[in-house]
Parts: sequence; structure tokens; C-alpha cells
Amino acid sequence: MGLYEQCPDCGQAKVACPVCEGLGLLGAGRFRCRKCEGYGVRCPDAVSAGTGCGRPVSGKGGDSRAAASPGGGAAGSGQPEPSRQPGLVPLPGRAGTPGSASGRRAPEPSWGSVLATTVRLWAQRRLGRWWPAQARWRVVVVAALVAVVFAAGAVTVALSGIAGLGGQGAGRPALAAAAAARQQAAAWVASQVSADAIVACDPAMCAVLQARGAPAARLLVLARSRADLLGSDVVVATAAVRSQFGARLAAVYAPVTLARFGGGAARIDIRAVAPGGAAAYRAQLAADVRDRRAAGAGLLPNPRIRAAGAAAADLAGGRVDARLLVTLAALAALHPVDIVSFGGGGRGASAGVPLRSADIMAVTPGGGAAHPASLQAMLAFFRAQRPPYLPPSLHTVRVAPGRTVLQIEYRVPCPLGLLGARS
Repeated sequence: MGLYEQCPDCGQAKVACPVCEGLGLLGAGRFRCRKCEGYGVRCPDAVSAGTGCGRPVSGKGGDSRAAASPGGGAAGSGQPEPSRQPGLVPLPGRAGTPGSASGRRAPEPSWGSVLATTVRLWAQRRLGRWWPAQARWRVVVVAALVAVVFAAGAVTVALSGIAGLGGQGAGRPALAAAAAARQQAAAWVASQVSADAIVACDPAMCAVLQARGAPAARLLVLARSRADLLGSDVVVATAAVRSQFGARLAAVYAPVTLARFGGGAARIDIRAVAPGGAAAYRAQLAADVRDRRAAGAGLLPNPRIRAAGAAAADLAGGRVDARLLVTLAALAALHPVDIVSFGGGGRGASAGVPLRSADIMAVTPGGGAAHPASLQAMLAFFRAQRPPYLPPSLHTVRVAPGRTVLQIEYRVPCPLGLLGARS
């Protein structure tokens, strides 16, 4: 490459461009002038007729990439300097080379110039013989290609922005559902879990529980490095906790659900931790249900206990917490009791999890409104109890004119085997 060749149109000596080596025209390492304009040596990378490409070239028979002599002529070429050849437009020396007028580097081209040059060279290689011969048409083609590139980029950016906004919009309901489930679970733990129970939770859920007033000493933060739930009484099973423990969560550590909030990926289960393992806990729970069923059926014939409808069915079905069964039986020996209803079961609780609250009234001989002294006597009875029979929630509520009930509520975790121990 770089040797002079004859132009088939005019017979003048031509030289390959030291930048593209003629590949920009024919792709075979040579070039021919498309339109003889009588300029002698002309680089095909010249921007227009009669101008140079800005690169020095060697003389006849030499390499186009040979170094220029200090005098500015081509070393060993045997040819006069390009500026002295007839009809030849002089090529400016490259900055920083011996043939240049100054030793300073030429300024860096702008991004627009770089883009235009890149597009032009690409078009020359792809279009081949269809590349326009006239400079003005070349400028038009390059400008059109640049416009296409910018338009494609703008469309891509616009579509990416729309897709991003769509993804954000789709994620907002899921984030809101997860946040709502965490708040509901935190409220339930604050009001339904015993004050001395240790609650295991992931870092995000523990932060919500602390915001609800749970002391940090009661929280067992489940970091990724922790492999078990030992030392906790209740676990707040968020999606992160379920992912961390997998099937072992229900099969090994916490087999029973006390309450459930949310759904899908936002679902949160409040589960009771089995200190002796899941199998032992299930066996204890089954035995506790049998004892509760027997104790409840024994209260129904008691003349000092009045229970009807759903309350009677809950007693007979063994669905009432053992702590309530024991205290109601003791209370009836002192004051006749009317059991209005049982409650306190969490939504989504597992089978066998007992009802932990009751609304009761004092029974009057004439069937009228209970005397305030009777309610105060019942309150005093429950307040005199000791754990686990001392209810943490105990207050009177007026449900209708002349009708006041005493609400008793115990908290989780529910102790198992209380009735069996008493027998």
C-alpha cells in the first residue's frame, strides 16, 4: 500500500490515503479517482475537490507512511514537495511532526465531527460504488444518516423511560400491600402477644415493631447468618423469613399459625415457635384440644354457668383456651356467670389454636341488669389471679342500655397441658 498508481481517467499518479489506505473507496487496498480534477496527488478522504486530507504523503515509489524530512519534503522520494508540483494543492503538515510549523498538538475534534466522520466512513464501506461522487451529495447522505442515528437514539430513550415508569407503577401496589401487611402484623403483635414473649423477625419487620413500642430486648433479629429460631416464642414470618428458612420453618421450628395478614408475596404469618420441635408440639396441641373439649363439656351442665348458641358450641368443641376454662369454673363457684361469647382467634389461625377472650355477665336472680357490685366482684376475682391465669386485658364495656359485659382476654403463646396438669 501507499505506492503511486495511474488513474485510468487522466493518467496522473495517485497515492493511497495514509488514514484509510484507499479502503474507503474500493475495499481492496487501492483506489481510483472518480472524477479527474487535475490536482495530481489527491487523498480520497479530502472533504471536497481541491483540498487535502491533512496528512503528509510520501513521494513516488515510497511508502505513504514514511517520515517527512526536516525540510518538509518527502524523504528519499526524488519528487518535489507537493506544494511545488504544478496544480497540486499543498498538504498541511501534521502538528507535532518535524514538517509542521509549530510543535503544538492540533485541537481535538468535536463530537459532532467525530460522529460525522464515522458515519461517512461507514457509508463509504457499505455503499461502495453507490457512494455519491459529488461532495454536496455526500454531505446530504451523511447528514441524513446522522439524523437517523439521533432519531433512533431518541426513540430508544423514550421507550426506556416509558418502560421504567410502567415498572415503577406496577411495583407501587405491591409495595403498598407489603407495607400495609407489616403495619397490621405489628399492631396484632403489640396487642395480642404476651409482653414477656421473645419475637423473632427480619430487620425491616423488627423496625416496624419497635416503632409500635416493642422493646428491643424482646426482639430477636433474624440475620442471614442465623440458622435457627431457638430462644424465641413467636416468629413473624414475612417473605424474607420464609425464604431464609424454607420448608424448615413449618416442619421444624414453628408448625402452627396464630394469625395471618396480607396475601401473596406480602403475606405475613404470626407463628408459634415449638421449643421441643414441631412433632412434639403437634402432639401436645392435640392432647390439649382433647382436654379442652372434656373440660368445656363439663361446664355446660353447671347450673351456675349460662351459655347458649355459639358460646355453647365453642365449649363443647374444645375451642376455648384452657386459661378461660379454669378461671370461669372457679368464678362460677363464687358468682353465677352468663357467657355471652368467645373470641380472640386470629384470622387464618391453624386448627386447634384456641379462642382466648370471653365476654361475660353476672347473672341476677330476676334476670335483670347485673348489679355494679357483681361486676366489681368479678373484676376483683380476675385481678387476684396469678400467671398464667392473670388476664393482661380486663375491662367492662356497656353494650346496650342497662347491659354491661366484662371482657377478658389472654395473649399468645397459649400454654399447652394446663388441664392435663390439673387432672
